[in-house]
Amino acid sequence: MDALSATLVIKALDGLNTRQQVTAHNIANASTPGFRPLRVTFETALARAATTGDVAGVEARIEPDPAFAGAADGLRLDLELATSAQTASRYAALVDVLSRQLQLQSLAMTGGR
Repeated sequence: MDALSATLVIKALDGLNTRQQVTAHNIANASTPGFRPLRVTFETALARAATTGDVAGVEARIEPDPAFAGAADGLRLDLELATSAQTASRYAALVDVLSRQLQLQSLAMTGGR
């Protein structure tokens, strides 16, 4: 895995971690009257930065989520739980990619012994 790919995966993991934390905050406050949920965005900025090779400065952005304006608490909670599950799946997939890459490097260094 080249340095750019490794940096991209690490930045994606950081963004997904931030999303999971914000989603947990949203779930914890879903029934609070007047609560405005937040959302995390980073994928577009990360993809744009990947084309230039300058991903070091990409950070996840946390902002109010306009999609939830006026949504019922039950619907809001369901959507947050779905976001949490999707985020966990993406995180696990990226960790699996890193794990496989490390296994390949280990095999290459030891000659399969």
